[in-house]
Amino acid sequence: MCNETFHFCIVLEDADLDLVAANIIKGGFSYSGQRCTAVKVVLVMESVADVLVKKVKEKVAKLTVGAPEDDCDITPVVSESSANFIEGLVKDAKEKGATFCQEYKRDGNLIWPLLLDNVRPDMRIAWEEPFGPVLPVIRINSIEEGIHHCNASNFGLQGCVFTKDVNKAILISDAMETGTVQINSAPARGPDHFPFQGLKDSGIGSQGVTNSINMMTKIKSTVINLPTPSYTVG
Repeated sequence: MCNETFHFCIVLEDADLDLVAANIIKGGFSYSGQRCTAVKVVLVMESVADVLVKKVKEKVAKLTVGAPEDDCDITPVVSESSANFIEGLVKDAKEKGATFCQEYKRDGNLIWPLLLDNVRPDMRIAWEEPFGPVLPVIRINSIEEGIHHCNASNFGLQGCVFTKDVNKAILISDAMETGTVQINSAPARGPDHFPFQGLKDSGIGSQGVTNSINMMTKIKSTVINLPTPSYTVG
């Protein structure tokens, strides 16, 4: 269903930052970031960015790194070409002044989790999906700025918004050009009875119990013409 995707996480000033940090770790680093529903970019209001980055950094430090058989949180990405692509994004961000919250480390296809702060729109990682354990943070000064960045992308599978203001959450959800918007939670495949679909260049078709049945079903009609009229006219 998924081709290239992008999931934007918009964090407002009134958000529960402990909840946000936990979901960023879950959404950005589970399966080493190799999920079509992974958080790919965090757009956080400048007024709470320092606190949020600190909380996420502390959680990243607790992630274990190693082989899958050792049940580590972060394991090698799928191929050398994938690792090389991720490294290219990281190097571009470094050259353009992103703040590295951890030292960049790589051993073959194994890349240590990396949080990049102060990412700007002129950096490749602001627009190109790493599909690995590297997460960029872009600081914004208004809700409109966050929505604009989200909608300027060619991709729109899912997004998420963190705020205690339900009215703002709904308004932002309506404005975001994504197939699904999660409020106060990381993007997710389910619930299964919800349609799973993307906009723009994200996703092909729509999944979900009802949607999948409809897509895989053809209607056939049989018309019976009776030898005599079954009703009278007039």
